[in-house]
Amino acid sequence: MSSLLSADLAAACNALGYFDPKTSKYYADANTLETVKDLIRYLRKDDENYDIRRQLGETKVLQTDLLPLLKNYWEETDLFDVLLRLIVNLTTPALVLWNEEAPVEKISRNHFLQIEDHLQGYKEAFADEAVWAVLSTRLSKLLELDYSERGDENSLIIERILILIRNVLYVPADVMEKRPDNDASIHDQVLWAIHQSGMLDIILYVTSSSVEHMYYFHILEILSFMMREQRPSDLASAALQRSQVEKVRDEAELLAIRHRETRDKQKKAKMFAGARHSRFGGTYVVKSMKSIGENELIYHKPLKKLDELTFDDDKRKLKTPKNRQPIIACTSERRSAFSIRLFLKEFCVEFLNGSYNTMMYHVKDNLVRARGRVQSNDCSYYFWAMRFFMEFNRHYKFEVKLISETMSVQTFHYVQQQSEQFYDLIASDKKRLKLWSKRLHVALLAYRELFLTLAAMDKSTEKSVQDSSKVIKNNIFYILEYREFILALLVNFDETKMSDQYLKDLIETQHIFLKMLENFCGKDGTFIVQQKARKAKNKTKKQIKPNQRVAEELNLDGKWDEVGPQLSCVLETVTEFPTDVVPFDAASDTPIDDQKAEAMRNIQRKLRRGDFEGAVVLLRAAREVWPENDSFGSDNMAPEEEFLALRDVFYADLGENEIARETDQQSADEDTENEEENDEPHSNEGTFKFEDFTKRLPNPKIVRACGIALRQFDNNTVHTNMCIVKLLHRIAFDCKMYVMIFQLSIFRTFQRIFSMKDAPQNKELTKFATYIIRQFIKVSETNKKVFMEALFWKTSQDCHQIETNYAEDLHKSTASERAWSEEQEDELRRLFMEHQQTNNGEDVVDWIVDNLINTNRTRRGVLKKLKEMCLLTAYKGRRKSGSTRPSATWTAVEESLLRKLYEEFKDFDDPLESVMQRLEVPRPKNRIIEKLLVMGLIQDRKEVRKKKSRSRSSRKLYGNTQTH
Repeated sequence: MSSLLSADLAAACNALGYFDPKTSKYYADANTLETVKDLIRYLRKDDENYDIRRQLGETKVLQTDLLPLLKNYWEETDLFDVLLRLIVNLTTPALVLWNEEAPVEKISRNHFLQIEDHLQGYKEAFADEAVWAVLSTRLSKLLELDYSERGDENSLIIERILILIRNVLYVPADVMEKRPDNDASIHDQVLWAIHQSGMLDIILYVTSSSVEHMYYFHILEILSFMMREQRPSDLASAALQRSQVEKVRDEAELLAIRHRETRDKQKKAKMFAGARHSRFGGTYVVKSMKSIGENELIYHKPLKKLDELTFDDDKRKLKTPKNRQPIIACTSERRSAFSIRLFLKEFCVEFLNGSYNTMMYHVKDNLVRARGRVQSNDCSYYFWAMRFFMEFNRHYKFEVKLISETMSVQTFHYVQQQSEQFYDLIASDKKRLKLWSKRLHVALLAYRELFLTLAAMDKSTEKSVQDSSKVIKNNIFYILEYREFILALLVNFDETKMSDQYLKDLIETQHIFLKMLENFCGKDGTFIVQQKARKAKNKTKKQIKPNQRVAEELNLDGKWDEVGPQLSCVLETVTEFPTDVVPFDAASDTPIDDQKAEAMRNIQRKLRRGDFEGAVVLLRAAREVWPENDSFGSDNMAPEEEFLALRDVFYADLGENEIARETDQQSADEDTENEEENDEPHSNEGTFKFEDFTKRLPNPKIVRACGIALRQFDNNTVHTNMCIVKLLHRIAFDCKMYVMIFQLSIFRTFQRIFSMKDAPQNKELTKFATYIIRQFIKVSETNKKVFMEALFWKTSQDCHQIETNYAEDLHKSTASERAWSEEQEDELRRLFMEHQQTNNGEDVVDWIVDNLINTNRTRRGVLKKLKEMCLLTAYKGRRKSGSTRPSATWTAVEESLLRKLYEEFKDFDDPLESVMQRLEVPRPKNRIIEKLLVMGLIQDRKEVRKKKSRSRSSRKLYGNTQTH
């Protein structure tokens, strides 16, 4: 099947046309249009291995047929459109074909590399000015049409041409090319052809026109791939003559390369110094050094110094698993040819002057609102453009007005928000971890450039620019999230998820951030900022439980003892009551006749709350409104009868409990809402001290990240090494946490620094390493365990203990002191057995605590240890005397005694009290009443209180009457 397909493709390619070497012109065949359409259909039916695409690449149909057809027959609209579709399809990036994930499986990986090789051949073929001249001519004619008259087909052709430019520039550089700096690579040749054809002018026109904003995302991708090998600083400093800075930099780079070559030659010479086998040099015995046995150590190599003795020659380092290997970033920055840099510089200047603010405004608006055909990677191109052109503006002729669209607090917020989202996706979407890590790196570079631009604004001579910078910094440093962002990124760095270049850029970002924050704090080192507020404790209302409501109901008798005398006093002494009280709600939708029950409940509420005058007034007013059935009494009632009527209302069950329960539920719901409100983050203002902020830098994770970055000091730039040393200096010197840097991996890096201390760029590194080693020796004089502590990363508490030789541990109650030794466990077991034998009635835990030798043991600790030793399994705590509760169940003897006592005292004034005094097992009143109801001796709870209540109330009422 594959052979037949290859034959069909070959026939189709042959039917496209032919090249005449005499005229140096390509001639189309009669069936060229249909043949191109057939090739498009073939590509549409391609399988997952992309066999057709790979075979077309092998035949080089694009170089030999398609591009010559495009150059010679571009005026034929139908043929041009079809050719453009086919070329765009063939130049699709390999990563896009595999959904932005390079395949790992061997066969798919080979197919991937094969397609990439074909794409590099396509890119070389596009280094032809004539091809781009055809495309630019067609694109300019389409853009000259008014937007309303353009139509969908013309708009689609414009988009395809922009995608073709993107596809060609997207192709990565060939690994075998290896072009040096200041030489024209294939990418530079393509850029030069695009420039000569006038395509860059058309791109500038599209970016400056707000009418063409639907193509901004395509332009953004094109710009990023155009400038991906360029440094903005190099472009900004490009001039007709080399500057003195460039000369010094080139000389320094050449000198560094020379030193590196010299070291490599010396290392290679030492490696092959002895050509013969080492055993031909003799066998040596090392004195005063024992081998595995009792004999002295035998060594088979000649030793000039004893320090050269090593046992690591035959050792193999353990292979790191693939998922734990650190991510190494591969940077492709280089200096292009001089002419390329000149026209790219001119393009950047024109783009900043006429297009940057307009384009970035529309791009961000679409990203925030997710309008149009926004893709997930468009945010990264936005951050790249922000970083690149702001840096170019900073190095060329710094003008804030040219980048005003991206220089605001909202931009800081957007970059930070997207960075946090990328970091979350790194943890959640592990299959695309490297992709999200790369986008996080791009966002970090944009964040760093924002701070660098702020620093440049501070150095501006214009007062308005300095004031704008101060306003932005005030807003940024005021918000807690902005101040904590860089610190959080440092603490959460993971070399298996982030690249080494990301770490270097992160350390440079924190350097400029801390420097700017320190200068903003001023001499006092303080200013007012937003801080986290402590969560206020919500004082919820105590809910009344059902059993508590029963107790309240049973306690009405006691309340009436207090209410009765006061109510009788009001009835006897007060002669004039208000007459303008209305017992019903006239505005309510409920009829007046149906509001009688609510009026009765209002009287009961006033009685129970102590508003006796209001209860009497409301009772008499309700009597006038509802005179039927004497529900509220009659008009000619005596004070004693009115008193008894009010007492019946006081005791009546009017459904108030259900209403109270609903009220409790509403209050509980309100408390829940208050708790939810309290759960939300709160903030208040407070004084920020820069010294307190720097005290958070001594963190083992931050020190470890600095150690990882310092390992590559010989490959780092001077500025990066300076930022690393400054951060370590803040930790070691400013915060007095030099012990935290006592780590073996950092010491190994110091060894390499000392071996290269003659290099002028390593002067500060050598100075800092010397300081740390001296502090290490000083601490080792008082604490010999510091040599073992150097194997571990240490916290601030560990550093303090190491520095003080663990002196405070002797006076502190630590976990080691709380631990039980074998002797103490034996003592505990012996005391427990002794208590079991004596059984003096005292609580076992209290007795053991009193008799232990170590008086610092707590009762809880002793009880926990007894349970761990399985000596106490069913211990329920100490019991107080007289606090035992009777059983909830009644025995038959107790029931017969209760029946007998009730029959005997039921006619007494207080039968319940008499029964309680004579029960053998004491029980509360409510339990006795419930049992009497169950046994059928009483029908209502009021029967056992009726005589008592009447006698007491009558005596008090009449007694008060006689007194008054």
